[in-house]
Amino acid sequence: MRTIKEIHDAEYSPVGDLITYSPLPSDNVEMIDPFLLLNHHGPQTYGQNNGGMPFGPHPHRGMETVTFILEGDILHKDSHGHESVIKSGGVQWMTAGRGLIHAEVSSDEFKKKGGKLEILQLWINLASKDKMAEPVYEGFQKDEIPHVVSDGGKVRVNVISGLWAATKGVRTPLNPISLYTIEFKAGGSLRASVPLDENIFFYIVRGALKINGQDTEERQLLEFSNDEEGLQMAALTESYVIFGHARPFNEPVVAHGPFVMNTMDEIRQAYDDYKSGKFGKFR
Repeated sequence: MRTIKEIHDAEYSPVGDLITYSPLPSDNVEMIDPFLLLNHHGPQTYGQNNGGMPFGPHPHRGMETVTFILEGDILHKDSHGHESVIKSGGVQWMTAGRGLIHAEVSSDEFKKKGGKLEILQLWINLASKDKMAEPVYEGFQKDEIPHVVSDGGKVRVNVISGLWAATKGVRTPLNPISLYTIEFKAGGSLRASVPLDENIFFYIVRGALKINGQDTEERQLLEFSNDEEGLQMAALTESYVIFGHARPFNEPVVAHGPFVMNTMDEIRQAYDDYKSGKFGKFR
């Protein structure tokens, strides 16, 4: 079994009235190459006539965002003409590439009626060769995401990218990145194997599990050594996990606000290009 190097508790860092926990980056772990950042919003309940998610128009370059909608919804709109509302159980994958402006807010329906909200966003780096790729956005509702059920129905693996038991993910990234959400009923167990040269991203959104013999709980990020291939997961309670793995890029990372590049000169160029309108117009 692969050794758990350290367990990191998510830090509480609210955004206005939006409950937010941030396990990555933190004082103890800067990144798990190529996984850069995770924000866990909620869970919380909004009343009627609320302001919803506060992430209005803002730019990105040089990275990707993957957004997991557990409860509530997100209205995505960007300067390249993409627009959609993704609801509970769905996923958004946006490749910022050379640059775009986007907004991620709650739908008019959610703001009017209110309801439960729990949404997570993961930032994934792009290799230097892909940082100026054409921006791409894809949104997938829950019933569009392939899944694999195991352990007598106690475990459901939603395959977002990569392969699981010969089931191909709904999204094909520019670089080989395997990414899944896993839903456990209490008592459910699952085994996985990850190549030694790939880093693991493993975050427990809800519940409590025993991972490679070690007890873990919700809002914890697990950092693994690259010493063995095996993972053994056993759910002590009903649980929900984000699990991914990929080869590290092993490239310099310079992150400044919404831009992730390889050098400070590239960051300055990103700001210049944004200010001069090269990211497109947000309408």
